[in-house]
Amino acid sequence: MTPILLVEDDRMLGDAVAAALRQDGWEVARAEDAGAAKTALIDHAFAAVLLDLGLPRGSGLDVLNALRQRYDTTPVLIVTARDQLSDRVRGLDAGADDYIVKPFQTDELCARLRAVVRRSQGRVAPVLSYRDVVLDPAARLVTRGGQAVKLGVHEYRTLMALMERQGRVVARDALESLVYGGDGTIESNTIAVYIHQLRRKLGEDFITTVHGFGYRVGEVE
Repeated sequence: MTPILLVEDDRMLGDAVAAALRQDGWEVARAEDAGAAKTALIDHAFAAVLLDLGLPRGSGLDVLNALRQRYDTTPVLIVTARDQLSDRVRGLDAGADDYIVKPFQTDELCARLRAVVRRSQGRVAPVLSYRDVVLDPAARLVTRGGQAVKLGVHEYRTLMALMERQGRVVARDALESLVYGGDGTIESNTIAVYIHQLRRKLGEDFITTVHGFGYRVGEVE
């Protein structure tokens, strides 16, 4: 799996963001200053960059400019403070794909990150598909072989969480958080029940159980 590069010099915030990204199914590489970020971007390929603007040894804009001057189209999501409108404008003009303002909710961060990665892959409309199953979030419609499949709300959320992370293993507790928003009162086997129901409707081998880790839709990336 291609990782995300998180460029953030605040170690406590960086740890929290990295944990949220991993729960969302991403691998995360870290850089804590502009120099380390530039080096990482030269040496490695990333699915996207989450880029703070205020960094030691340079600025986030320096990192972005260096990236775009090499005609590197890796998606960049800028993290900025609420009162830095001029920085947001400069970042977008320098080639950033989007920005998010501190303080932010991790759900919004992950959604914006998925969106910039999706656009970079030419998927402007977030229609998700695997085999003959298609999930259209805009229409809230799931079809199998062109025929609509009726899903309950939590079955739908479970399926979307897995298909958005196609090829990646999603842990059961991560699925619980994505489906229920972190509500800790649900029964321990609830996700397993939804997985069973989805297999019955979409095919027994549509969702793979990775024992000791979680569940996966699609082949390993």
